[in-house]
Amino acid sequence: MIQAETLELLEWSRLCQHLSTFAATKLGAIAAQHLKIPTHLDETLTLLAQTREVYELESRLPSGLKFEGIGDIGESLERAALHGILTGAELLTIATTLAGARNLRRVIDDHPDLEMLNHLVQDLRTYPELEQEIHHCIDDHGDVLDRASPKLAGIREQLRQGRDRVYAILQNILQRKANAIQEHLITQRAGRLVLPVKAPQKDAIPGIVHDTSMSGATLYVEPQPTINLNNQLRQLQRQEQVEAEAIRQALTEKVAAVKPDLERLLAIATTLDLATARARYSYWLGANPPRFIDFGSPILDSESEASTNENPKSKIQNSEASSTDENPKSKIQNPKSEAITLRQLRHPLLVWQQQHEQGRPVVPIDLVIQPHIRVVAITGPNTGGKTVTLKTLGIAVLMAKVGLFVPAREPVELPWLDQVLADIGDEQSLQQSLSTFSGHIRRISRILAALEGEKVEGKVQEREGKEGGEEGEVKEGGEGEEEQFRTQNSELKTPHPDLSPPSPTPDPRPVISHPRSLVLLDEVGAGTDPSEGSALAIALLKYLADHATLTVATTHFGELKALKYQDERFENASVEFDDVSLSPTYRLLWGIPGRSNALTIARHLGLKEELIAQAQSYVGGASEDVNAVIAGLEAQRRQQESKSQTAEQLLKQAERLYKEVSRKAEALQERERSLQVAQEQAVQAAIGEAKREIAQVIRQLQQGPVTAQAAQQATAAVNQLADRHLPSRQVKSEPKAGFRPQVGDRVRIPRLGQTAEVLTAPDADDEITVRFGLMKMTVSLKDVESLTGEKPVIEKKTEKTPEAGDKLRGKGRESQEETPAPTTVPTVRTSQNTIDVRGSRVADAEITLDRALSEAQRTGGALWIIHGHGTGKLRQGVHAFLQQHPLVDRYELAPREEGGSGVTIAYLA
Repeated sequence: MIQAETLELLEWSRLCQHLSTFAATKLGAIAAQHLKIPTHLDETLTLLAQTREVYELESRLPSGLKFEGIGDIGESLERAALHGILTGAELLTIATTLAGARNLRRVIDDHPDLEMLNHLVQDLRTYPELEQEIHHCIDDHGDVLDRASPKLAGIREQLRQGRDRVYAILQNILQRKANAIQEHLITQRAGRLVLPVKAPQKDAIPGIVHDTSMSGATLYVEPQPTINLNNQLRQLQRQEQVEAEAIRQALTEKVAAVKPDLERLLAIATTLDLATARARYSYWLGANPPRFIDFGSPILDSESEASTNENPKSKIQNSEASSTDENPKSKIQNPKSEAITLRQLRHPLLVWQQQHEQGRPVVPIDLVIQPHIRVVAITGPNTGGKTVTLKTLGIAVLMAKVGLFVPAREPVELPWLDQVLADIGDEQSLQQSLSTFSGHIRRISRILAALEGEKVEGKVQEREGKEGGEEGEVKEGGEGEEEQFRTQNSELKTPHPDLSPPSPTPDPRPVISHPRSLVLLDEVGAGTDPSEGSALAIALLKYLADHATLTVATTHFGELKALKYQDERFENASVEFDDVSLSPTYRLLWGIPGRSNALTIARHLGLKEELIAQAQSYVGGASEDVNAVIAGLEAQRRQQESKSQTAEQLLKQAERLYKEVSRKAEALQERERSLQVAQEQAVQAAIGEAKREIAQVIRQLQQGPVTAQAAQQATAAVNQLADRHLPSRQVKSEPKAGFRPQVGDRVRIPRLGQTAEVLTAPDADDEITVRFGLMKMTVSLKDVESLTGEKPVIEKKTEKTPEAGDKLRGKGRESQEETPAPTTVPTVRTSQNTIDVRGSRVADAEITLDRALSEAQRTGGALWIIHGHGTGKLRQGVHAFLQQHPLVDRYELAPREEGGSGVTIAYLA
């Protein structure tokens, strides 16, 4: 009972209603509205795994999972099993459901890494032959088709012929007896074709009157010549109904034969739809998957400890409740306890209200509760957000249990709890003669009974193990709670190591198993005399510290604030209050008790100052001093939070800059590697070509007679090869003169194949400092040139060895002196320096050419442009564009073996 009350107090039904709007099928929406809360951890882990995998699958698919065609066929299957005959629409729904389930399985099969979803659909049977037979017999409107059987087709053909004859006769009568006809049309009454005849002229058309108009002026007459034909039509219609019913009955029997498989198919489709709704709702909330942790140590029972001293063999150990002789390793071991971490936690109902009902912005709260804490006392002003904090924590625990993500920032870490028990709001009732205080006490009594019920059950289980069990005491604990207790220790097994069920620490003292419970108390001890209420609240919280996993209570009693300093299991928290605006900020502050702001608010609202002063004298100076200390702590906390946020922003900025610099460095290294590979490939290609040509000269000498003329021709061929491939023999064009680099200019370093920025003007030694990429170095003016190929003017010449002017100085001097100067890279055609503009317009080709020339400038050399022959307009446009482009030195048509007039080679400046 208290569990149902808690769900009502936390407004769980509203969350389920919101969840149902994300379902795609009717059954999925119904399942979401009546969401079952798991009682075992392994059920929760399965639901979370399904949600996580559907979340991942939705991100991969452009339109997400589709449930088109899947309908509610449960009632149809039940009626088919009871030998009823399904309608055509019901059969059609079954066929579309089979097709929809098959599409779902096909999508999931394409993602074998989603193990949970693949396991869910691996035994899914969709019966394509049954689906095809239904579509063969039933049309899209649910009617039986003529092709369903030859007999039905024959009957319907006779119907069409008979109806045509009746229409022909009636049309003839309409023309011959036009004066007696009220309206020129053929209609139906009682399934028979009739004519609207004027009442005074009824004798003009003898026949059977089937109906009369409201005014009595029109009679609907079946003429005598069509009576027998209509009788035949009615007989054929009855035959048609019987045959169609026989076809639907045959299909129904086939459906009934596979009813168990279809029910399983429907259950799997509903499970997938519910998992999809959970994933989509979690995505809409911006939620993150929870990780279940071990929170706190096992709770000891003093009574059992005393009894065990008398009989040591009667220890009740929670870890041994699930162990068996066959598997002694199944005893639960206790890992290190972890803290509950829920940062930037938002209430899902408030988020919905903000998005759909234009509510106020949601203020997130931070909940970080250390594992040794058992009770958290939240204080602060009214309407400050204390109750919302209780509800937010309670609903977050329930969301995690049902497989939903939690709307909080990662990491989301919280314990798996057997039950959530709450006393929130006022249970005052005139009908039941309940005051506010009585209502709270009754509900708290039910909460304590729920906790004690598990404890009594633990003792009963031990007695059952020793004496064979006593049925009466088992019933006292409740059958549902008994099953929950047993399963908690014996069935909570999961393959996920980070979601392992919490386990108690081995302790020499006897341990009584209590449910892992979260208790939420609003205004504990309120509604009665403050002194007695605070005393009762202190006793209650101390009891709950011994018997519940975690208790969070709101209060206005100052005495509860001191419990933290008497018992380390207690912690204080408060809702922040803005002294300037005299309004709550709804932020939760940890470790600081709330201040009393009643007098401050009263002064702000205009209460007489003498009354405020008199009230202050009654409170005493000590209270004012405490409030001042608390205010100082709050100000200090705000200052530290501001500094922490600034430091976090700086850290993020530094990480972003580091990633950007690392990315650019990797890009430069990759570019250097690619240039080196390209140079090596070009040199190897040139060497290979030279070897082939030399081998061809040798073969010519070997094949023909050795004469002086042949030897001279061979020598000339070898010399041509040397002139073409040896850098020392290649004719170098004289560079232009007159260039003087200035700071900020871009220059080219031919020996390195790099373009650099000038950082300093030429010094007395004709040297400048340049930068390319992340590297700075000092180079001689002899080693640079302008982007247009001009050599700098050297005003002052210095006596240097030939090698001195060729060396690079600066930061990279040693490495450059050890590295030999690179040779000129032969121009070799590759896929990187070849573009194809065939089929393009001149304007489009110019854009492609400009982009390709800019990319080719980085490596230098030439660019092969394939424009084809055609009419020659594209070639002319390409040549005109190259003629005026600043990066192109010259261009020419390619040799015949490389495409001839269909290819142009552009040499870069």
